[in-house]
Amino acid sequence: MKVSDYYFDLPENLIAQKPINERCSSKLLCVHNDNFNDRVFSELPEILSKNDLLVLNNTKVMPSRLFGIKSTGGRVEILLERILDKDIALVQVRSNRRPRSGALIELNNKATIKVLAIERDFLRVKFSEPIISILNDIGHIPLPPYIKRMPNEDDKDRYQTVFAEKLGAVAAPTAGLHFNRKLLQTIQDKGIKTGMVTLHIGAGTFMPLREEQLKTKQLHKEYVIVGDELCRKIEHTASKGGRVVAVGTTVTRALESAVSSGRIKPMCGDTDLFIYPGFEFKIVDAIITNFHLPGSSLIMLVSAFIGRDKIKKAYQHAINRGYRFYSYGDAMFLEQSVSKSA
Repeated sequence: MKVSDYYFDLPENLIAQKPINERCSSKLLCVHNDNFNDRVFSELPEILSKNDLLVLNNTKVMPSRLFGIKSTGGRVEILLERILDKDIALVQVRSNRRPRSGALIELNNKATIKVLAIERDFLRVKFSEPIISILNDIGHIPLPPYIKRMPNEDDKDRYQTVFAEKLGAVAAPTAGLHFNRKLLQTIQDKGIKTGMVTLHIGAGTFMPLREEQLKTKQLHKEYVIVGDELCRKIEHTASKGGRVVAVGTTVTRALESAVSSGRIKPMCGDTDLFIYPGFEFKIVDAIITNFHLPGSSLIMLVSAFIGRDKIKKAYQHAINRGYRFYSYGDAMFLEQSVSKSA
């Protein structure tokens, strides 16, 4: 397995730089067997069946992008990865030179950050004030690096799902961005059940894969909660022959991480699960997902689900028809040929 096997050429003009006017008016490419069907996301209730279970990620994006100045005068950008305690966190720091252990960074509101330790791609730091109050005061929405503009007021709403509840992510679960409240109500009125997981997406989702990760078959850690009620819903769905439809790769990772002895079990803790071709899916029957970065762990996940060749064909189909890519882009509905619930 080589990362280069998952590269593709994408015209830069297809990288969505802002959200479409209406959340559910995005395009939806439905992929089943060798068929590609161009639809609109608002038609999702027609694609789902009454016995299906739609599982969403209720994580909420933190205003986790900060700016500061090192004691040497150099400017830095700080991206929060994870809050460990009220004033301790893991962060990424972008600067000309990486701060050393013991270094101080002054933030825009005069609060400070002290580097406690270097932990591979991240720094363990101590804030001089409670982290949440600092984020609420001077934090910015952490738009992905391929969006070449500064965040605006609209992003505070649009880079957040309408069902976001549990604060802790540094990136949005982008497949969920296509849902508005009216669409969720239509799905409910049709009798389709829904459920929630929590997976707090970390900055590692944007990092290029390392050769070491391919060897160890482990990814960056993310915090997951899968509750008792959802486990019961999943078992009921399987008993009725319905599909478990994961809204996003984050939900897919959460559900497949919570498998024990072939069954879904409640989970609360970190996952480093790496889903790549050859992985046997135990829970998820269909995935709603955006289009992903070349060579990323996410494109490997969807390739594992329906096959690398089929993903390549689907992506080329989307490029030829002007689909919008990445976080603010369009979506896909991926279904395996044989449902595990059948």
